[in-house]
Amino acid sequence: MPLEQGQTQVYTGNGKGKTTAALGLAFRACGRGLRVLMIQFMKGGGPYGEHAAAGKLAPLLTIIPTGRPGWVRRPNPDPEDVRLAQEAFALARAALSGGDYDLVILDEINGAVSFGLVSVEEVLDLIRTRPPTVELVLTGRDAHEEIIAAADLVTEMKEVKHYYRAGVPSREGIEK
Repeated sequence: MPLEQGQTQVYTGNGKGKTTAALGLAFRACGRGLRVLMIQFMKGGGPYGEHAAAGKLAPLLTIIPTGRPGWVRRPNPDPEDVRLAQEAFALARAALSGGDYDLVILDEINGAVSFGLVSVEEVLDLIRTRPPTVELVLTGRDAHEEIIAAADLVTEMKEVKHYYRAGVPSREGIEK
């Protein structure tokens, strides 16, 4: 059964937990039989634990990682990074309007905007044209103020303390 009313949510900030919160929402939605698509921008260096979990929740949960391994250059991204982000965005636009998903998560889209891979105007247009029964979640640091203004819910994750600063690397099953 589709959602009666979808909303647009933004998870941003410098703290850990934006993708994790979106995955928690995806898990809850799958539990209620909703169909979920997560497109991950700038996350071509996987596989991550969520990819293995999505296979177990298929066909309700689909995760599509996009981008190249490694970091995107700022302020002048490689044209290949721009091309891959634009392909992912076209996929997101088609998925949002296609009627196959109840929840569409664009993981790290805010970072893709901040890095100049996707424009603010493109994301705002996506928010404006979101079908009324589809939930849209946008994650990533540095959410643009216009995206924040256009969203229905905004949560900011704020780093207070992080073990990474004490030298603990990313761990399988926790951060990746």
